Amino acid sequence: MSVFANLIVTAAAGAVEAHEEAASAGLPQLDPSSWPSQLFWLTLTFGVLYWLMAGKFLPSLGGAIEERRDRIADDLDQAAEFKRQAEDAETAYNKALADARAKAGAIAADTRGEMDKEIAALQAETDEALDKQLGAAEARIASMKADASAKVREAASDTTRAVVETLIDEAPTDDAVAKAIAAVRA
Repeated sequence: MSVFANLIVTAAAGAVEAHEEAASAGLPQLDPSSWPSQLFWLTLTFGVLYWLMAGKFLPSLGGAIEERRDRIADDLDQAAEFKRQAEDAETAYNKALADARAKAGAIAADTRGEMDKEIAALQAETDEALDKQLGAAEARIASMKADASAKVREAASDTTRAVVETLIDEAPTDDAVAKAIAAVRA
């Protein structure tokens, strides 16, 4: 026989001896004569525990788990609804902000246009006043030129008359003085 077979036979013999020793030592669970009552109580205890678990504890646990699952699903639905509302509010806010910016731009453009009109009107008034002042100044300058020219002709005429009188001791006529001045100018 093989070593393995010898080992099994030895172990079985040892188990029988240990069983007989345990039964004689006072371990009733190992005494085969008490096994039917042990199997009865095992079956009864297992049956009662199975009945309690299946009929009482597991349904209440299942109900609690289902209630928790429903509460989580409701919370997730509510969170999704809040998220949608927040996105709607953000969209409305962005639209209102864009509308406000557009309105502010339009108001700024209108104000700028009005200011440009007022500036153009003031500039036109100022230009008109300056044109009037310039016209008046040019008229005064022309008048002053004419007066100065007349005074220069008169001074030239007086000077020519005085020079000729001094040189030839005779007073020249006004025609002769005017011809002499005209000749010098040309």
